[in-house]
Amino acid sequence: MDKTAIVIGGGPAGLMAAEVLSGGGVKVDVYDSMTSLGRKFLLAGKSGLNLTHSEPFEKFVTRYGNRRDKIEPMLKSFGADELREWARELGVETFVGTSGRVFPVGMKASPLLRAWLKRLDGAGVECHLRHKWKGWNADKSLRFETSDGEKIIEADVVILALGGGSWARLGSDGAWTETLSQIGAGVAALRPSNCGFDISWSDHIRAKFDGSPLKSVALSFGELYQQGEFIITKDGAQGGLIYAASAPIRDEIYAKGGAVIYLDFAPDKTKEQLIEKLSKPRGSRSMASHLEKTLGLKGVKVALLHEFISKDDFANAERLAAFIKRLPIPLIAPRPLDEAISSAGGVTFESLDENLMLRNFPDVFCAGEMLDWEAPTGGYLLTACFSSGRAAGFGALRRLKSQTSF
Repeated sequence: MDKTAIVIGGGPAGLMAAEVLSGGGVKVDVYDSMTSLGRKFLLAGKSGLNLTHSEPFEKFVTRYGNRRDKIEPMLKSFGADELREWARELGVETFVGTSGRVFPVGMKASPLLRAWLKRLDGAGVECHLRHKWKGWNADKSLRFETSDGEKIIEADVVILALGGGSWARLGSDGAWTETLSQIGAGVAALRPSNCGFDISWSDHIRAKFDGSPLKSVALSFGELYQQGEFIITKDGAQGGLIYAASAPIRDEIYAKGGAVIYLDFAPDKTKEQLIEKLSKPRGSRSMASHLEKTLGLKGVKVALLHEFISKDDFANAERLAAFIKRLPIPLIAPRPLDEAISSAGGVTFESLDENLMLRNFPDVFCAGEMLDWEAPTGGYLLTACFSSGRAAGFGALRRLKSQTSF
């Protein structure tokens, strides 16, 4: 076996590339800066590993927005069904939850990762921890910073699977962007994705409702209208419903300096129904009691109404109903990149060939979240990371085979 590959990054994309390469008769070494592999993968599965999603393929691929054309071919080769079968081969069965999301039986990421690492070890893949990649020398050898000083490593092909820029404490610090830019690769600026947003709350909201869930609401922004829930924080808002709309909201904030979302506190009722109920005499009841008695509105929902509408609006049933159905909430800025679940931006597909190899730096391939794409939570992020790692692995094999027979 005389061909060698180095994979830098021990997350799902890197490990999948290593699996493909080792299966093709290549000697593979995986390098990671952390003390163990798959740190972000394990944390993502701490409260239940959402591995993929069961929705039909045609809907599934729409989740990748304007990068659908780049991600779809990879998913056709290795998508949700193939990922579930792959997990089954590792001894981990999966099930479809009520939302259509797919989880391992047992819910945790650790059994899957342990079984995978055991199989990779059996295939001869060697893993090297606490090795921080520092770029290339002039001869294209790789530089690694270790506790024993700098190490210089050479290989026939290199797979970069260094993650995005969120959760830096787990290894995805985005430091590679400068290194790749220096060699002429196209790198779109990293931006927070699946993130929360800052809102200029009053002191009352900050003090009383930090951490409060806002349930059974619908959010609208542009053409998006979706029901769900999210969390009010002292700085703004975060959680599932906010994350689902985060990409277009973020882009509008960057373009215009701010964005406004609209909340529907009674998505199961029409405006006319609300007017009818609100017009009923409330007698000696306070407005708060009236809202709770007639509409079931209380707590944080009523507080947010007070936050953004006037006393005169409360006194007018028609105007109050209109705000209950469509309350404007101005958002100031996305939360910092390091707090985001994932990141957008990264190595542009224009910098890569059809095998995910850098066009101006041959024998170097890129995979996973460091590529310029994004997707919502729900299993779409992980699926594309696995799929792109597999694609890069096969791309590297084709590169090796085109150079010589082995």
